[in-house]
Amino acid sequence: MAGLLSGLESLGLGNLENMDIFGKDKKEEKVKAEKKAAEKPEFKETDFIYDKTFKCPVCDHDFTAKIMKTGKAKLKKPDFDLRLVYEGGFVAEKYDVVLCPTCGYAALTRYFGALLPTQAKAVKENITSNIVLTKYNDDTYSFDQALERYKIALACAVVKRAKASEKALICLRTAWLLRSYREFLEGEEGDFTDLIESLTEQEAEYHSNAYNGFLEARGSEDVPIAGMDSVTLDYLLANLAFHLKDYPTCSRMISGVLTSPSANARIKDKLRELKDELAKVKQ
Repeated sequence: MAGLLSGLESLGLGNLENMDIFGKDKKEEKVKAEKKAAEKPEFKETDFIYDKTFKCPVCDHDFTAKIMKTGKAKLKKPDFDLRLVYEGGFVAEKYDVVLCPTCGYAALTRYFGALLPTQAKAVKENITSNIVLTKYNDDTYSFDQALERYKIALACAVVKRAKASEKALICLRTAWLLRSYREFLEGEEGDFTDLIESLTEQEAEYHSNAYNGFLEARGSEDVPIAGMDSVTLDYLLANLAFHLKDYPTCSRMISGVLTSPSANARIKDKLRELKDELAKVKQ
């Protein structure tokens, strides 16, 4: 097939007959694209965290833990169970457990404060006297390190007889971490089938325990519960109930929020959508 510039040879321009007439434009577009990509800042996890000093309420030692910088990461749409998802792939839940490297006491940041003497004693007897802490000095926490910290926090919560809401919140955020871990692996090269399956099963187990714990807290604790008002808690419970196929509780929570004068329009709209999903399941 003759080219668009065929016939130029008779004019002394034969060297141009096979020229790509859009070559220059494509090259310019490529240069612009490369320049734009170069201008886009590379995601660095260390940009979103810092070392904060804490005093352990069990052993009184000062230490530092890596904590998320408030307002640094840009928030995207939250998940059904209130997991906050950030642009760039930053996983906030990796940095929400404070762990004392001296005695092994760990808790979510919001709960890392004063303890009753009986609670501190229980931690010393059941955690400090037995724990062998993993030592790591990386600039960030890996998923496995973060998961280990959550499990220690949950063990400490059980030992110190924490409220149901504290234990439930640890379980919920552990479920968030497991989901983030799974999503990370799904975007990586390699065969992580077995690990992804394990993470999915663990997430379901932590979700179930979080759900049961918050239901218990709802009937035995005063609001705010784990930092949530009654509307937010019932919104969370409605979504967890649907996820765990407890449809009667889901329906009850939805009805309660939709008739609540303190619930805002955004939450009501989301629960109306959930109500429609619930109706489809019941058909």
